[in-house]
Amino acid sequence: MARTSVHVCSQCGLQSAQWHGQCPGCEAWNTLVEERLPAGRAEGRAARRGSGGGRAGAGRGGGGEVAVARPLSEVGAAPVARLCTGIGELDRVLGGGLVPGSLVLLGGSPGIGKSTLTNMALGHLAQAGHRTLYVSAEESAEQVRLRAERLGPGALQVPVLAETDLEAVLRTIASEAPAVCVIDSVQTLHAGELTGAPGSVGQVREVAAGLMEHAKSHGVAIVLVGHVTKDGALAGPRVLEHLVDCVLQFEGERERPYRELRALKNRFGSTNEAGLFEMRQGGLVEVLDASARFVAEATRAPGSVVLAAMEGSRPLLVEVQALVAPSELEQPRRVVSGLDRNRLALVLAILGRHGRLGMGGADVFVNVVGGVRVDEPGVDLAIALAVASASRGIPIQGAHPPTPRACFGELGLTGELRWVGHPERRLEEAAKHGLRDVVAPPGSGPGAREAATLSEALAQVLPSADRARPRAAA
Repeated sequence: MARTSVHVCSQCGLQSAQWHGQCPGCEAWNTLVEERLPAGRAEGRAARRGSGGGRAGAGRGGGGEVAVARPLSEVGAAPVARLCTGIGELDRVLGGGLVPGSLVLLGGSPGIGKSTLTNMALGHLAQAGHRTLYVSAEESAEQVRLRAERLGPGALQVPVLAETDLEAVLRTIASEAPAVCVIDSVQTLHAGELTGAPGSVGQVREVAAGLMEHAKSHGVAIVLVGHVTKDGALAGPRVLEHLVDCVLQFEGERERPYRELRALKNRFGSTNEAGLFEMRQGGLVEVLDASARFVAEATRAPGSVVLAAMEGSRPLLVEVQALVAPSELEQPRRVVSGLDRNRLALVLAILGRHGRLGMGGADVFVNVVGGVRVDEPGVDLAIALAVASASRGIPIQGAHPPTPRACFGELGLTGELRWVGHPERRLEEAAKHGLRDVVAPPGSGPGAREAATLSEALAQVLPSADRARPRAAA
């Protein structure tokens, strides 16, 4: 039987008919990946050998037709009619809805709600009159129905196919001709031309390439559900993220109800948008005013402060809590949730140098309440104020008690407060929920209580006599 696949080294490009643990060419370990051999390749080689293998005639490309390039100004661009999923937060992250012929990769931890989100989206599309298809390579059709029963009548109208073979899935998509198709998941489909197990690098790449070719040629919007590693990164080869048009990350803690949807890559929209959901018995519910809920739940205790953050183009008020306690360990602990651990270390160093609050002998715990993750630099001031308040045991009160105090701003290494983007939208969101005199960097605008340095910000929210008394180190 003719060979249909070849093993290619990802380091040096060497091709081998068999798999080797160590590449015979560059001697690198575990770099040979199985790939499908293009059809007609062997026949082409045989034909060249039969003709003497010469390079007579034309150069590369032979006498074939030459493609003509055109200036971009002469290329017609018809307006694209997006498919609205009926889930406002999802449509906003996508840039307005699904683009026909696009390939979207949705990743997230197990049990986070990826299948629930895609089932709900297909149900809304089916109710709107669009043809849909749900391909389940992990669950049976009966299991998919059990989940769809709690998502409303629209989810039960979606056709389902329980199949793991790529060719069978492509034939069904061609027969059903859906406008939107969900593949759950890309790591469990397998291509018959390759001998590797489903989920291997070669299989995932081949499956994604086959689905992309079908999506582009037939105008079908395909959503690939993907697994993640234990570190939270998308599983599979990196080329998978380069291949698709949009990469969505579904984040959150399974023990908490809130889920956050972010766009890591989007060829048809912005990557600065984020959507917030709440998991309930009947599925995912959009959280349209998360700030009101987080502000109402703020504890107003020592170590608590409200951060006026930006999630894409939308302002969001979240509570940042800190706990400082004497450490019994030789190396004190630094534990964070919803933040970058390196950012906490940076803020603690600035706080010790320019705020005269040393935490060298204390354990420091910082948490963003609600399971929300904040990655912007404007969180620096909130961390510093929360840690300082927890260290002194003094609550940070708002300008009009008992309202909490809000803040935002980036800390420089020399202790200055630096300007961050969209200060007017942050201040407007804080004022909307009754938070006045927001501590902010210079140039933030009306409604802000500006501070040029970290020391000035600490003086505004903590009495100087209490800041001079080290509580946590006692």
